[in-house]
Amino acid sequence: MFRNTMIAVALATSINGAPARAETPGVTESEVKIGATFPFSGPASPLSNTGKGLIAYVSSINDRGGINGRKINLIAYDDAYSPPKTVEQTRKLIESDEVAFLFGPLGTPGISATIKYVSAKKVPHLFVVSGVTKFTNFAEFPMTTTGLPSYDTEGRIYAKYITQTRPDAKIAILYQNDDLGKDFVNAFKGYLKDDFDKKVIVSSYEVTEPTIDSHVVSLKASGAEAFLVAGTPKFAAQAIKKADEIGWKPLFLINFVSSSVSSTIVPAGPEKAIGIVAATVTKDPNDKKWADDPGINWYRDHFAKYLPGADIGDANYVFGTQQGQILEQLLKQCGNDLSRENIVKQSRSIRGLSLPTVIPGITINTGPENSMAYTQLQLQRWTGSSWEQFGDVLTAGQK
Repeated sequence: MFRNTMIAVALATSINGAPARAETPGVTESEVKIGATFPFSGPASPLSNTGKGLIAYVSSINDRGGINGRKINLIAYDDAYSPPKTVEQTRKLIESDEVAFLFGPLGTPGISATIKYVSAKKVPHLFVVSGVTKFTNFAEFPMTTTGLPSYDTEGRIYAKYITQTRPDAKIAILYQNDDLGKDFVNAFKGYLKDDFDKKVIVSSYEVTEPTIDSHVVSLKASGAEAFLVAGTPKFAAQAIKKADEIGWKPLFLINFVSSSVSSTIVPAGPEKAIGIVAATVTKDPNDKKWADDPGINWYRDHFAKYLPGADIGDANYVFGTQQGQILEQLLKQCGNDLSRENIVKQSRSIRGLSLPTVIPGITINTGPENSMAYTQLQLQRWTGSSWEQFGDVLTAGQK
């Protein structure tokens, strides 16, 4: 590859009198090679259905002939939600597979472990599935854009909702002991300021813990009347079950990445989750309110063809499909300029993109000041059979 590139540059120089840009690794006339890592195994494996949703949508793109004459060769590896494994697989994607760019890798711990390496290699690292606030700092990570609303935005929305709904409530936060969980705690600190120490009690868990039951018991004993679980589906489901078992009925919130009906609510018990609040950007395909919605009708047809036998109620598939549609838009905007410089530029130049499975009023807008796909969220409450949205669409700027 290196030798061929040098020959191409030399020929272009002799013919045109000026050097030509070297070809992007992973790009040919007929293919663009893209890489990602997902936790197909391990403690966060339910989230890997996001990857399966992305893979399925890429298959649909290829069946339609690809984009600008190029098929997408998406190489997805299992990192088991283990940072050392993420490092190993990410290096393989960049150094052995020679992908043009990384798209949608999932998992805060793994992204934290690889982001500096990817940035140093100058490989686009786009719409990563993590809302960690530091990843949105384009000055520090100029190759990265994010696919989730920042956890700081989500956390502030929850802090505002709790304080407006239960002004005097003591608040318990059970958080995953990594950047994901810590961002939520910091969001509450930022919103509550001097009141944080008076109003909030926190408890952290490790993803290697088999159960978080003892944490829930302890937080109930604190007298808290509001409870936020900031983590991943397995532990959110455990918290819902344990709170019900011990008769604790706080104002209960879970974070967006744990709000899938199939991954969290069903394992916990739908009747045990009644009243729980979460933020979202996606429609629930099983919710009767969307029965005649054109976007959900399209999704049902797509799902039947490309994800046969899978659980359509799993929001992770929905989100993965949305990721695929963002990838499609990105490549369309790139046209035939698939230089890494243009790929990053176009990832930060998506305007007013409305997707069929996204909540009405929420659009994707990236730009010079924003590296996040989503800066808006909609609150919803579990009724026992479906999520019911309430209130207005909330934005990143609201405090």
